Amino acid sequence: MWIILGVIAVIATFINLYMYGTGKDYKLAMAVGLSFTALTLVAEYRMVSDWVKVEDWSALLDVVPTMETALWVLTILSILLNITPILLELKNKS
Repeated sequence: MWIILGVIAVIATFINLYMYGTGKDYKLAMAVGLSFTALTLVAEYRMVSDWVKVEDWSALLDVVPTMETALWVLTILSILLNITPILLELKNKS
């Protein structure tokens, strides 16, 4: 499930940037991109929670340390890419 949500978040982010580039209203795509980023994080958390419930310690030890770093990097990247149009608009108004 988290893969599907993540792919939707990436697609929405690129739609956001494309819509800004073409001069169209991008704010809905930005909200969708950020929302699906949040849903991806919750789905990842759910997966880890399921592993804890069944006491699958080997899965936790193998996946969580790497996943934690990847989720931080990808979440920060998603936020930056999704707010880029707003930052560019602010820069252009100055």
